[in-house]
Amino acid sequence: MIQLYIREDCPFCKKVDKAAQEMGLRPDKDYQLINAAPLTPGRDVVLKVGGKAMVPFMIDGDTTMYESDDIIAYLKSTV
Repeated sequence: MIQLYIREDCPFCKKVDKAAQEMGLRPDKDYQLINAAPLTPGRDVVLKVGGKAMVPFMIDGDTTMYESDDIIAYLKSTV
C-alpha cells in the first residue's frame, strides 16, 4: 500500500491527498496517510528513509519521493 507521510497543517500535503481522492483513490483502502509532524514515529521514518524532514513524502515499495507535484504525477502514472 502506498504510504503518504503528511502534516495536517501542510498545504502541499492536502494537495496530494485531494488529488489522490479525485483520482478515485480511497484513504486507508488504496493509500495510507501517516502523520509526520515533529516528534512522531512518522517523522522518524521520513528522516530515516528520505534523509530530510520534509513532507509530503511517499513510499511505494522501493519508490520514494518528496514534492507534491512529483507524487501526484507518480500516482497518475501508476494507479
